Amino acid sequence: MGEIWSNIKIFAPSLLEGTVITIELTIISLILSLAIGLIVALGKITSNKVINKVCNVYISIIRGTPLLVQLLYVYFVFPDFGISLTAFQAAIVALSINESAYLAETFRAGIKSIPKGQMEAAQAIGMDYSQAMRRIVLPQAIRNMIPAIGNSAIVLIKNSSLAAVITVSELMHNGNLLAASTYQNIQIFTMVAIVYWILHYPLSMLVDYLEKRGVNHHVTSNQH
Repeated sequence: MGEIWSNIKIFAPSLLEGTVITIELTIISLILSLAIGLIVALGKITSNKVINKVCNVYISIIRGTPLLVQLLYVYFVFPDFGISLTAFQAAIVALSINESAYLAETFRAGIKSIPKGQMEAAQAIGMDYSQAMRRIVLPQAIRNMIPAIGNSAIVLIKNSSLAAVITVSELMHNGNLLAASTYQNIQIFTMVAIVYWILHYPLSMLVDYLEKRGVNHHVTSNQH
């Protein structure tokens, strides 16, 4: 038992450093994917057929190819087009692009869930489409989508482990290095798994709370 605690003290600094990188990857990628996903969602519901088609193709390609392939493509192929990125930057780009395609569908569903009468009422009082969308529709849609966005954050935490493939010093990569140098596979990967669970659990609880709160709010609203 003493040896186990001794090893934990030795392994902890490297795993903690990797955990910080994992959190950074998740937060930055989530923010970027939300922005890209919203733009793509708005493009998908627009009446402009060209923009609509481009957005549909984008979603189809990104959702139809593995994240690992996208990660390797960004890191190894982009330089052939004159776009050289560090491993960390490449991981952010790939994670953001991948998650944005899924969030685009989330945004689209959220916007479509708002009754058309809301948009018509906003336009009736003088708002144009963009004003009505920004002030009336999107605030309601985003409030409904908060649990789904929380789930996206959980997915990103786990997907960030793939960044180890291109040597980003995140949690999984540092765990691999420690295991390769110490051969303490059981202990190290158990610690890695526990850290991922610790990162995931609060978000999971928050998502469950928000989903239950949303259902209760909906029931209360209907009763009135």
